[in-house]
Amino acid sequence: MKGTVKFIGALAVAFVVMLAFRALVMTVCTIEGDGLAPQFMEGDRVVVNRWSYGLRTGERGGLFDYGRICRQVVKKGDFIAFEDSLGRVLICQCTAVPGDTVYVKKAPCVVPGLINCDDQDYYWVRSVSKNNPIDSRQLGFIPEERIIGRACLVLFSRNPQAPFWKGYRSDRLFLPK
Repeated sequence: MKGTVKFIGALAVAFVVMLAFRALVMTVCTIEGDGLAPQFMEGDRVVVNRWSYGLRTGERGGLFDYGRICRQVVKKGDFIAFEDSLGRVLICQCTAVPGDTVYVKKAPCVVPGLINCDDQDYYWVRSVSKNNPIDSRQLGFIPEERIIGRACLVLFSRNPQAPFWKGYRSDRLFLPK
């Protein structure tokens, strides 16, 4: 009986440490669609570093004010993970940072009330592939408070159309970005 209690206690501690690690340090996102091909493929499990731009604390209008611990700037070309207005986590490439002006040619563009990134903390992101472009042309500017972190590593990849036991892509294991 004493051994069982120790085992359950060890499992509970391990579970709490795992949850804290995923909430504070790194998390894993799955790429859906081919909007980031060839850098990311559909079915890639991507590790997102939550500390790359500083740890988010609070949110505007929430119990605690929005801020970042150890804040770092987002750079052009970074693949960033962010939450859209519906709460989905998306990964796109950052193409404009605060202070840049954005010009959009030959594409429908919805930008709610903003014409450039200005000196505010807004970012313009784009999909790499033209086949599945869910990016700032549809979403508008991405505020810094929605950015989760930088996509830094493909943990593993699985072709979603293949059978479960045959769909793993060994050439994409631990692929750095």
